[in-house]
Amino acid sequence: MLEGDKCKSCDTQSCLMKCQYVDISKEDAKVEIMKMVNGENSRILSECVTCFACQEYCELNARPFDRIVELQEKYNSLNIPPVMIERAVNQYAPHSELRMKEIDPEKPVLDKCTFRNMSKNEMQGQMFDNLQYLSGTDFFCNLMFHHMARDSVVKERAPLIINNIKRHGVKELICWHDECYGFFASYCPRNGIEVPFKVVHLFEYLYNYLKEHESEINKLNMKIAYLRNCSNRFIPETDQWVDNICKLIGVERVARKYDRKNALCCGGCMEAIPDKKKLRRETQKKNVQDMVDHEAEACIFNCPMCKNMIGSLAERKGLKLYLLSDLCRLALGETLDYIK
Repeated sequence: MLEGDKCKSCDTQSCLMKCQYVDISKEDAKVEIMKMVNGENSRILSECVTCFACQEYCELNARPFDRIVELQEKYNSLNIPPVMIERAVNQYAPHSELRMKEIDPEKPVLDKCTFRNMSKNEMQGQMFDNLQYLSGTDFFCNLMFHHMARDSVVKERAPLIINNIKRHGVKELICWHDECYGFFASYCPRNGIEVPFKVVHLFEYLYNYLKEHESEINKLNMKIAYLRNCSNRFIPETDQWVDNICKLIGVERVARKYDRKNALCCGGCMEAIPDKKKLRRETQKKNVQDMVDHEAEACIFNCPMCKNMIGSLAERKGLKLYLLSDLCRLALGETLDYIK
């Protein structure tokens, strides 16, 4: 929840003043923030695109997005059709009975997320073939419901999801997606939900694997633009792994305008919000043009959803598309037939 005492003492209103989607004066920002502190309706609730950036912008760690999404649900601010929300809630619900899988608790487990088929080609090769894994709705973090202003769904399912993993005896869970890692490493701790196993970000796993096989790496000599996804805002410390990996495999992450703390999202967070379609297209165009202007050869993703959302536009501008794990596999000499 938004920590009101911190907000009352804040003199920068950075959570809103740095927002790339809301146009507001500093004076009005203070007024709207205090409305939300008091649980009142605010223009911010409907203007928010749920990109989570305010959580990172806040200099006092007052967790503004946690409050925003709570109030968005209370006031139905995003005006998303109820049938769309109901369909998603039902589609991604965990099963009433857990289907157990044989897991060796002494070895790490890869969390492939419930969207594993979207990335099935990328989860192959020497870095992944020998990993045991869990996947599906029984282990799904459900953080996607923040883009539908339904934090209640995430909170309700969180203990069940964690218990499903715990029942498999998992001691170390490697998270394929930022959203999964952000759920265990950020969402659960800040909501007082215990996570009884170690979580490892995919990029940390990739980096450690590359270090162990450093003699096998062939430098790629490529200039890339990295597209941070929304969920990375909750865990910005993981961005260091991108730089570490790029250095290892001979890739230059171009210093462009819309990267790092100033990143623009892929626009996917606006997909379900009826009045944000124009803004979504404008955001995607600005993002891709920024990559081109800074002479990137490829656009690099962690999130397959981001790749789907912005990929065709990036390709039309001459950029190649890779997940960061793809680049690691290429550097280790693998051939990726699924990439054009």
